[in-house]
Amino acid sequence: VQVVESGGGLVQPGGSLRLSCVASGSIFSVEAVGWYRQAPGKQRELVAATSSGESTNYSDSAKGRFTISRDHARNTVYLQMNRLKPEDTAVYYCNQRIYNGLNFGVYWGQGTQVTVSS
Repeated sequence: VQVVESGGGLVQPGGSLRLSCVASGSIFSVEAVGWYRQAPGKQRELVAATSSGESTNYSDSAKGRFTISRDHARNTVYLQMNRLKPEDTAVYYCNQRIYNGLNFGVYWGQGTQVTVSS
């Protein structure tokens, strides 16, 4: 199984970005997905997550600005980020908990850089 993020880039404060995360390979079902971020010198932190039951949770900093969504048919997870702030600058990682028909595994992407700056 591979997980690949895309959609990062440079954006001005107040702008928007949509990150995508696609899983491929031997996938029976995707049980849970999450977006994390890691800024320089800081620990990786959860930004948003959703499970197969479609419940979602967001970090306090993401609430009201970010939205996590899924396209089940495409094994794709999105993170819509609005009203971006300089403090949102970080490498954003996608995490997917996947069942391959025999076992569960947790897979991380390589990360995509988001830079919020004027």
